[in-house]
Formats: sequence, C-alpha cells, structure tokens
Amino acid sequence: MTNRPRTPALLGRALALALALLVLPAPGAGATDTGPAVVVNGTLSAPTVPAGQDWGGRADDWGGATLLVSAARAGHPQGFQAVALAAPASAPITTRVRGVRAGATVTVEWDDNPDSCVGSGGGRPYTVSVAGGGNSAGSYTTNAANSKANWGLGRSYSFTAAEDAPTVTFTFGTPAVSPGCRPMVTDVRAAQTPPPAPATPPKADPCAGGGGDAPACGTAAGNQQAIDHCPATSRDCLAGVAGKGEQENAGIGQQTQALDEFTHTPRDQDPNAALGGLCAVSGAHTGNLEPGDTVLAPGTWWYC
Repeated sequence: MTNRPRTPALLGRALALALALLVLPAPGAGATDTGPAVVVNGTLSAPTVPAGQDWGGRADDWGGATLLVSAARAGHPQGFQAVALAAPASAPITTRVRGVRAGATVTVEWDDNPDSCVGSGGGRPYTVSVAGGGNSAGSYTTNAANSKANWGLGRSYSFTAAEDAPTVTFTFGTPAVSPGCRPMVTDVRAAQTPPPAPATPPKADPCAGGGGDAPACGTAAGNQQAIDHCPATSRDCLAGVAGKGEQENAGIGQQTQALDEFTHTPRDQDPNAALGGLCAVSGAHTGNLEPGDTVLAPGTWWYC
C-alpha cells in the first residue's frame, strides 16, 4: 500500500480545527475579579446541625427563610454543611458580600446540589440576583437528582455593585416542596475588583478671592517675578521684595534667649563641693586601713 499525499483541503481543515481549539474559552473563564471580598459563614458552618439530624435551624449571618442541612445529609466533598433554598419563591435566601464598595465588580462562586429527592426528576432550577439596574439575574440548574449527593462545583455569578456590601439573593422558583426536594448551596465565596479611588480635589489656593490681601499672598503671588530677578548675592534686593522676615527672626531670637537662660541657670551646689562631701564618706570607711591591708592605697582608687 502506498501513502497518498495529503491534499491542501485536508491540511486546511486540520489547521482550522487546531486554531479553534486554541481559542475556545475554558469553562467558567471570564471572571477577572481577584481582590478579597468576604461572605460571612459562607460554608454554612454556624450553627452546627445536631448529630443525627438532617436539618437544623437558621443559618447565622444569612437572611430569608434559611434551613441548614447537616454535613452528613449534604454529602459535600469537603464535608461542609449547606443551606436548602426556600420554597416558594416568595421566600428567597440572602447573604451580603462584605468589604465591597459601590462601583466594584464582584464575582460570587458557590457549589450546589439537588439533594436526594428524585420525584421531580432532572436538576433543580434556581436564580441568583443582586440589586442594580444593570445587573440581570443569573439562571442555574443543579446536577440531576439521583438519590444521592450530586454536587456541581464552582458555579459563578458576576455583577457590578450598586451599593456597599451588596446583597446576593438565591431564589428557588418551584412551589412549596419538602426540604429533601429543594436545591442546596454551600461554600459561597466572592472576589472583587474595587472601583477606582475617588479623585483627590485640588487644594484651595489660600490667596484666591479675599485671601489675596494677606501679606504672605502678596509676596508669594504678586512679587514672585521680582524675587526671581533678584541676584542671589543681593540681600538688599531680596529684602526689598520679599521682606526681611521679621516674624521669623523674632521667633529665632526668642528660642536663642531661652536656650541661653537654661544653660546659665545657677545650680544648687558646686560640683567640687559635692565631691568633697563624698570624700568624707569614703574616708570614714577607709581611714583605719593600714598600708598592708590593700593592694592599692585607698587614695589611688578614685578622686579622693
């Protein structure tokens, strides 16, 4: 059998397919928010559902009709508790994204699970929304219910915050059903790109308007050109244009006088007289020593 050469058409199709594979986006690509943001109790760990129970009370730091799901019932790969989405849709559950200012772009991520009820078949649809005219709600469906945990990991929803610490709402649109037939979520986390820092307004000119009559403003503004034309060696020229700095010189003079007065303050006792008193004490302790009692004579020990 002989090898037939590849035709240009075949080579062109192969090249086109390779380029298409290169430009296909990865699943979940497009989220660029990486700065820190906080979802309090995002893993639904508080409070702990009592041992032996499938469901507990309301989740701490969450709003709406929350219903905690025990770690054993949730069956999450990382062992987290979860929260069942409320039914009907008139009672959604909410959480806030802390540390976010209005204008930031935010990406919220979470994991979802259909729970073990298979009566409705397929996955469980729900929506995620946030306030703000430009933010449309996101529609999601859990993995298919199959009588055991079937977690979908890394769902995401991006938006622009219309307020500080925006509220994210999870809504289950199905009419009232038993807790075991509701979708659940856990490991809710967020990241953000903060809005640009507000521009710092320029400092007001103290010499503008009525402030221009102040002597300092006259020197800084009106006389600047004259100051620039003064020779650096001409003290008389500078003094005539910018003034002699009487206030500054007066302040320096006062400091010099205060330092001089401190330096020449009379002391209570002459240092030599003080040493004389100390020597008397020393003599009382060493006066009875004979020359052979010490290696060095007491008089050579120090000043006395």
